[in-house]
Amino acid sequence: MARPEHDLVVIGAGPGGYVAAIRAAQLGMSVACVEREPALGGTCLRIGCIPSKALLESSALFAQARRGLAAHGIGAGEVTLDLPAMLARKEATVRALTKGVESLFRKNRITRYAGHGSIAGRGEVVVDDGRRRTAVGARRILIATGSAPAPLPGVATDGDRIGTSTEALAYPDVPGHLVVVGAGYIGLELGSVWRRLGARVTVLEHLDRILPGMDAEIASEAQRVLERQGLEFRLQSRVTGARVEGGACVVECEGAEPLRCDRVLVAVGRRPVTEGLGLETVGITPDEQGRIPVDERFATAAPDVHAIGDVIGGPMLAHKAMDEGVACVEAMAGGIAQVDYDTVPAVVYTSPEIASVGRTEEELQRAGREYRKGVFPFVANGRARILGHTEGRVKVLADRKTDRVLGVHVLGAHAGDLIAEAAAAMAFGASSEDIARTCHAHPTLAEALREAALAVDDRALHV
Repeated sequence: MARPEHDLVVIGAGPGGYVAAIRAAQLGMSVACVEREPALGGTCLRIGCIPSKALLESSALFAQARRGLAAHGIGAGEVTLDLPAMLARKEATVRALTKGVESLFRKNRITRYAGHGSIAGRGEVVVDDGRRRTAVGARRILIATGSAPAPLPGVATDGDRIGTSTEALAYPDVPGHLVVVGAGYIGLELGSVWRRLGARVTVLEHLDRILPGMDAEIASEAQRVLERQGLEFRLQSRVTGARVEGGACVVECEGAEPLRCDRVLVAVGRRPVTEGLGLETVGITPDEQGRIPVDERFATAAPDVHAIGDVIGGPMLAHKAMDEGVACVEAMAGGIAQVDYDTVPAVVYTSPEIASVGRTEEELQRAGREYRKGVFPFVANGRARILGHTEGRVKVLADRKTDRVLGVHVLGAHAGDLIAEAAAAMAFGASSEDIARTCHAHPTLAEALREAALAVDDRALHV
């Protein structure tokens, strides 16, 4: 049988890979995508963004039904938890979306190869499905293999009691005591899920703050809010080991007594998946972090081999990978590879949500950039009071001389939706005055962004 040939072979069907494949097909390329997992969608869709947000939504409704409806004059009676049903809903959501990606592949006539893909020299990808190896010809190759949970030295995960986010998305029962190692996005989100469902949750973080990389003022307030919800934080706690002993998990921290708990979630970040890809066959050498170096068009050191998403530098975010996938294949078709990394938003889906785009106040201070700041609290926003979610604030940072918006940071209800306006404004080079002069519907949460923009010039109207 003749070797199949394609204009583009994408290795990896996560958000970056499948979006790149679809856009390339729209541009008229013959496209194939290699994915070793049975379901398409990658970590984000199968065991990451989507299932975690499904559990966050369900657990938030459970918590509201137990404690938040009385203020609205609603008596719900006894509220019980059906964890299997909650997990089943999560799985149904994932299944529907993975089937959606399959449908998009069929619609765009993308060939799917099931198995592990690796490069076998210039212009060739080999697919190993465990039974046979199939050679596929590729005019161009795009690596989009994503990332995996980073290991923690001294802690061996067992896929059960001591595990990663994958296990924490499917605990068969609510842990009596869950220890979360890492106070980043994943740790706080999944810690929140199990706290709402009844677990005692202790978060250990080796730094002196939560959410490293996000605006410190917003992160500090977020910690206080989460503590009021029952999460326990132990900062500057360096975990040196974890084991199962006598029916319990034992977590060892430097300079402190060991912690005994029921389960341990290790959430200390992620690492690029670049092993076993045959990079050496085309002369690609990953850096010390395992990332693949690329140029502004996402081209690697090897001719006609590109890379996007978590395997290259920058934040490990699904939407960043999607934008890179589109930009990369449009450049292949003669267009411009353009991703504005200054306007890539980030969201933590706790309650309240935490969202950010652009520079933090600490980054501006380190760079010696002169700026002005406007802050507006949600407690002064009418819609927030209607919703009963008045915690948090909006913070706008603008250049002192030009007034151009440099960063926006939000802690509050629906922050993940509100940040889109800020990202769009920054993408068009807006000033805080531009946001302040834009009419916002009343009553909406978005008015808080306008008020924060007004506050940059000490003109906020409702504080």
